[in-house]
Amino acid sequence: MADVHSQETRSFNMSQIRGTNTKPEILVRKFLFSNGLRFRLHNKKLPGTPDIALPKYKSVIFVHGCFWHGHNGCKKFTIPKTRTDFWLNKINTNIVNDQKHTTTLQTKGWKVITIWECELKNEKVMQKLLRQIKD
Repeated sequence: MADVHSQETRSFNMSQIRGTNTKPEILVRKFLFSNGLRFRLHNKKLPGTPDIALPKYKSVIFVHGCFWHGHNGCKKFTIPKTRTDFWLNKINTNIVNDQKHTTTLQTKGWKVITIWECELKNEKVMQKLLRQIKD
């Protein structure tokens, strides 16, 4: 099946996708800051370069996009109908890398918290996040 966009349009669309400072990530950061927590962003010294690191609590937070990290059972995660093999390979590689980084961080004594973009509208999830950090 051919792409519905020209190569130039598709290239532009893909160039607009951010890897850091995404809207879901900023939402979590604002919530944490408003609750008095201070953190470091994108610490390259830690495996997987976590979106948010809270050294005081020895916790890291990964804010995952449902599509890019293959959130099972989520309506935002649908497998594209074009270039399916490419996308499945890319998403599965992200999942494997996520698991590897989580294991490495936990081995080093860090608490790893993963938040999915689809969960962010639920206030209970945000309160649970606070409890997970402080426990």
